[in-house]
Amino acid sequence: MRPVRTAARSMLAAIFVVQGWAAFTSPARLAGRAKPVTDRLEPTIKALHPSLPTDAETLVRVNGAAQMAGGVLLATGHATRPAALLLVGSLVPTTLAGHAFWDIENPQERAQQRIQFMKNLGMMGGLLLAALDREGRPDLRWRAGHAAKTIKRARRHLKDSSPIPLGRR
Repeated sequence: MRPVRTAARSMLAAIFVVQGWAAFTSPARLAGRAKPVTDRLEPTIKALHPSLPTDAETLVRVNGAAQMAGGVLLATGHATRPAALLLVGSLVPTTLAGHAFWDIENPQERAQQRIQFMKNLGMMGGLLLAALDREGRPDLRWRAGHAAKTIKRARRHLKDSSPIPLGRR
């Protein structure tokens, strides 16, 4: 199943690498659409640290860099969980800024933007699945329960086969 997971992660990551590069190298073309979202984020960013940039172009560039980095990590299978979560986080402002279909009056354009919005939601779902994927390995809860059973079995075996009772050593 590993080749399928690798191919699926690469397919999911490709759009983030390509579009992230485009946003990083040419942020001006996206800054106008991003401005309403970045303006709403400005107080939160300033509360985090006053010297952080809040202009739309810089934030588009940062988001593009995050998408490129997350896409490369996801595609190569390195730090896939954090990479997928980073991509989900970067996709939220991208979707809100780029596909706000509720603000569009033209029915045809509104329908197109709704489709793009839903496509991004689908990608978020795929990224969440990628973040939760354990590649067939059991989770911590199962491993802890299995270890507890193994310890109980070993204690029982030691108790049954020991010439000296365990409590009197």
